[in-house]
Amino acid sequence: MANIDFGLMLKPSQTNTPMSEVYDYNLCCIQALSEGFSTFWFEDHLQWGETDVLESVTTLSFLAAQFPQFRVGTLVLDQSYRNPALLAKMAANLQFLTKGRLILGLGAGWKEDEYHAYGYPFPSIKTRFDQLEEVIQIIRAMWTTQPANFIGTYHQIRDAYCEPQPFPQIPLLIGGGGEQRTLGLVARYADWWNFNSCPLEEYAHKVAVLKDHCERIGRDPAEIRLTYLATLSVAEDPSKVIHHPQKHYIAGNASEVTRELEQFAGVGVTHFMLRIPDIQTLEHFVTSVVSHFV
Repeated sequence: MANIDFGLMLKPSQTNTPMSEVYDYNLCCIQALSEGFSTFWFEDHLQWGETDVLESVTTLSFLAAQFPQFRVGTLVLDQSYRNPALLAKMAANLQFLTKGRLILGLGAGWKEDEYHAYGYPFPSIKTRFDQLEEVIQIIRAMWTTQPANFIGTYHQIRDAYCEPQPFPQIPLLIGGGGEQRTLGLVARYADWWNFNSCPLEEYAHKVAVLKDHCERIGRDPAEIRLTYLATLSVAEDPSKVIHHPQKHYIAGNASEVTRELEQFAGVGVTHFMLRIPDIQTLEHFVTSVVSHFV
């Protein structure tokens, strides 16, 4: 299992907790990571009710400078919130400053109340996926062509330059499990794919659908790195193991968690992003599970 590694999903907020404490908690978690962890990640939200939320790109940029031993990624950026050409430039710049440590994750967007609060239009799901495809095409053009041009239904660029162009190329991650649009886009454009919080059987089904999309367009599915995001709950005392009524958690004692991770690896997952409820869980995972995979 030497090809398996792990990433930490940082907390953008926590109800009734001062932002300084949320930030300090994230620092403690990063500092507790061991060999076997290669990344940390941030989700993209602008607000969560009345709870403070750390903005993803600026936070990741700051933390990437503090912890140069890790790659950093967005899981995932909402394609609606940033001009795509500017986003391509921001990502290329961060790739340059971090010496090649960025993974850019994108999604179609979903949180309607956030759109309205910040003044973004919230179009239909079809339109948002059409926009996402244009965003991906613009980003790819900006990273590979000088000057870049693109005329689409929703976005246009004309003689746009992106210097320094990213080297090495930034892996593009697409998140989601929609079997028509999302996995179709993954097959056409993505270097990494992420799906989250589902049981093994559902994940395996999505992988099969993705492979069908790849076969239809003549792409080798082995070119796409499969990743899985889940909340982790590992404890030897069963009363301390947390489960969720709707979302699938990686939960149990160390042996049970190890076995489930191996099962996901068996269907192709090579990178696990983990939400950690507390530092004690992280420390137990590091000492009791991670060593099995490194």
